[in-house]
Amino acid sequence: MSTRQTAVRGQFYPYDANDIKAMFDHYNRILDGHLKDKTLFHQNARAIIVPHAGYIYSAFTANMAFRVLENTHAKRVVVIGPSHRVYLTGTSISEYDRYETPFGILTIDKELVATLKDKFGLHFMPDAHHEHSTEVQMPFVKNYDKEAAVVELVYGDEDPSRLAQIIEYLLNDPQTVVVISTDLSHYYDIKKAKSLDSICLDAVQHLDIKKLHQGCEACGKIGVEAMLIAAKSIGLKPILLDYRTSADASGDESGVVGYMSAAFMESE
Repeated sequence: MSTRQTAVRGQFYPYDANDIKAMFDHYNRILDGHLKDKTLFHQNARAIIVPHAGYIYSAFTANMAFRVLENTHAKRVVVIGPSHRVYLTGTSISEYDRYETPFGILTIDKELVATLKDKFGLHFMPDAHHEHSTEVQMPFVKNYDKEAAVVELVYGDEDPSRLAQIIEYLLNDPQTVVVISTDLSHYYDIKKAKSLDSICLDAVQHLDIKKLHQGCEACGKIGVEAMLIAAKSIGLKPILLDYRTSADASGDESGVVGYMSAAFMESE
């Protein structure tokens, strides 16, 4: 039985599960104490957008989205992220049997993997799956939806419209949720970063694909665009959850990275 072993454990997130759990608990105490609209945690999110930087910078933002997603109790979680390490054409789908996390093993839904390969012509490029943009999401999945199976998609030079078809197909199953991984602008001063990131935020909030191409510098922009296309097609409502930069953790405003989280809700 093949296992996708952790590649960035102890680098992007703590090695020890107890340390990760302490972070999540700390963030949730903040949310419980300060979030005014707690109805968010009782709505039915079908998909989320989350960042993928080191936890000390971006995990609060990601945690809020996974906390919202927890309410769905989904049977499977499909995590989609951009490739940072290797160049690839199209999208690679993980064919491992299991996915290792500090909280234990996640089962990969091999039946869904086979279906997606057949229906959309996806391939498996093993080197593409030593990828932090997807791996950093898996401890959240295991923490908030312990029994869920996962599927990991890593894309390179991909057509957002094609990826949107995959997302729309996935979301036709009410037991499946989608996680889109992206950071926003990289290494601008705080003023410039917030200006560029506001374009991304506005595009997501209004499902405005044209706006997305007017200055948004998200590293996972292909995935974000695909999500917006799918959300418009099936009538999901976007809700922005959190935005911050690395300066919130580091205090250094000279060269920051931007992070956002959003949820896509079923229309009432």
